[in-house]
Amino acid sequence: MLAAAANPAPRDGEQVALAIADLRAALDHKVVTNAAIREQHANVTTYLPNEPADAVVMAECTQDVQTAVRICAAHGVPVVAWGAGTSLEGQVNAPHGGVCIDLSRMNRILAVNSADLDCVIEPGVTRKRLNEELRDQGLFFPIDPGADASLGGMVSTRASGTNAVRYGTMKDNVLSLKVVTADGNLITTATRARKSSAGYDLTRLFVGAEGTLGIVTEITLKLYGIPEAISSAVCPFPSITAACDAVIATIQSGIPVARIELLDEVQVKACNAYAKLSLAESPTLFLEFHGTDAGVEEQAQRFGAIAEEFGGGPSVFSTRPEERSKLWQARHDAYWAALLLRPGAKAVATDVCVPISRLADCVEETKADIDAMGLVAPIVGHVGDGNFHTVLMVDMADATDLAKAKQFMGRLVERALAMGGTCTGEHGIGQGKMKYMAAEHGEEALDVMRTIKRALDPGNIMNPGKVVTL
Repeated sequence: MLAAAANPAPRDGEQVALAIADLRAALDHKVVTNAAIREQHANVTTYLPNEPADAVVMAECTQDVQTAVRICAAHGVPVVAWGAGTSLEGQVNAPHGGVCIDLSRMNRILAVNSADLDCVIEPGVTRKRLNEELRDQGLFFPIDPGADASLGGMVSTRASGTNAVRYGTMKDNVLSLKVVTADGNLITTATRARKSSAGYDLTRLFVGAEGTLGIVTEITLKLYGIPEAISSAVCPFPSITAACDAVIATIQSGIPVARIELLDEVQVKACNAYAKLSLAESPTLFLEFHGTDAGVEEQAQRFGAIAEEFGGGPSVFSTRPEERSKLWQARHDAYWAALLLRPGAKAVATDVCVPISRLADCVEETKADIDAMGLVAPIVGHVGDGNFHTVLMVDMADATDLAKAKQFMGRLVERALAMGGTCTGEHGIGQGKMKYMAAEHGEEALDVMRTIKRALDPGNIMNPGKVVTL
């Protein structure tokens, strides 16, 4: 049985008003209470309702964040951090009211240590801008969730993406953080050293905490050298099972593939129309190989042989940057392309992740469920690590349609958990997936999470109503 999330507590209007007055006195023009601005800073990317904060603080430095948190803590007013608003599970909603702290103006790249392959940035820096700044030094940051998300938001949701199969996720690529805690103090979680055995791993505690334990104001990230050669490939398959089995064989064979993405035939059709492509409308893998000229050629040949074993092909390879960019832009635009499948509907994205050995089973059963329920829901996935997404096209004005979509999402999670997977590989928990936490972790583990939350945030002001309830 899946546990239900607790209802949010009512706003304390008097304390909120006092907090806003104190914030105006301390931060002046950085405090905004305009209704439209507040709504823009609440959730707008899922089926969840928009729940705006009572005020927005446009922070420009760590001291601004500390000031805002201290004032909110003094009045017992909730604090919600905001980066770029990509939130897919309601992480930036304010169900308890309170103050939203917008970190987008904290967008400085503070240091690039090319010899150590790391950099220090503020949370408002987006991944595209960081890579633009790094390119001239022959470096790049590989985590690519598709959207031009802020790095602070990517830290907070433990983001993943197309390159995760080779380079890992955010938890593998964050060396250190500076975090403003619930009392307004500033802590540093680690040094720039690549390894340490010194005490608890505070960095990983805050990566993925979704702002419920503190607010990240500085990030030290690992960097990588831009590969000497990059080759992309597109390979169609006769079925989802054949494509997934080819993925499993590729990973198990040790080919160091950088990206391996699955698009089902529904998503391929949408991408063809949106991006003006002419791909075969069947389950298709998009791949990318990094290394030396000889290395990527060998990887491509080995993959081609594996694909052929499973009825895939012909594979089309390209090393030309403009062709590779067009291909991956089409993959990143899958969300927008899906909107063409049902004009007037809203795209609701959800994700799960399973052990790679169960990938084919999970995707095939999900496809059958989509067909049986009469849904329009293309599938895309970072399948090299067992993670895939469905993009449900939902008529938000139709209560029956929305209820059917929610039912499907619940069944998808139950299916993934039954296969030893997780309710989310990268979107996070927020409000939308809190009800699955007990089923995935067990009450004992959830109690440990609550203990950590109470210890670091005894007033429960840091993004309350997300991840776990107290």
